[in-house]
Amino acid sequence: MTQLRSVLAVQPGQPASDGAGVRLTRVIGGGGLERFDPFLMLDEFGSDNPDDYIAGFPPHPHRGFETITYMLEGRMRHEDHLGNVGLLQSGGVQWMTAAHGVIHSEMPEQQEGVMRGFQLWLNLPAKDKLGAPGYRDFSPWEIPRLQRADGVEVVVIAGRFDDGQHQQDGAVQRQHTEPQLFDLRLPAASAIAPRLPQGHRLMLYVYEGELEVNGHKVGKSRLVRLADDGELQLSSMAGAKVLLIAGKPLGEPIVQYGPFVMNSHEEIEQALRDYRDGVLAA
Repeated sequence: MTQLRSVLAVQPGQPASDGAGVRLTRVIGGGGLERFDPFLMLDEFGSDNPDDYIAGFPPHPHRGFETITYMLEGRMRHEDHLGNVGLLQSGGVQWMTAAHGVIHSEMPEQQEGVMRGFQLWLNLPAKDKLGAPGYRDFSPWEIPRLQRADGVEVVVIAGRFDDGQHQQDGAVQRQHTEPQLFDLRLPAASAIAPRLPQGHRLMLYVYEGELEVNGHKVGKSRLVRLADDGELQLSSMAGAKVLLIAGKPLGEPIVQYGPFVMNSHEEIEQALRDYRDGVLAA
């Protein structure tokens, strides 16, 4: 008999503000980060009111983790101290490895219209937290998409999608955390059963429609946290769009102070000193 992954929690995101006043929904973030290891934060932003996003995210630092920004609608420009400049547009992905340190800005390239997407923070193992930073923009056509005959579409951002009949490698692979990041788009009266590594942390965020997860109905703007072992069965009668987020837990201490995520308070204090002394991103 198939053992399904137990649903551990279903929770709504919380209204928040970040950057220079960008309004968003914080889905993951704050206390108890070990429950989501190796993931640290998930923000959803989405508004057609420029006042909610126009101030953007002026220059700010990061150390110790990676950021993944997935744009559903809109245009955002990235610039950093390394000289990288990128335009993130509808359907595109920005993958930045802060590691030792990055100072960057993310500013809207539009004065009106909808800006909508997600930013996910992915932890780095202790041995890589002070490594070399990196940055990569992926245009929409560089992100693999799998289209099934029944109308189910899978945008495979990271990892490898496999439902037993269809396989597709994503745009990004990571050895230590093995992240799986898929945008699942289920039409009405469809179902899908992604195969995921046992022992990996698994979460689903329903950003449109209603989803049935291993027998549990989950509405829009809800995060589902599941057990680390077992199978996954998803279906939707009315249609749904879902972010699937899974990864291998690092099992290391997590100490966060704002944009710095390290393994000890001493390392956080060092990051603050480095930023103050202008060598965080040196």
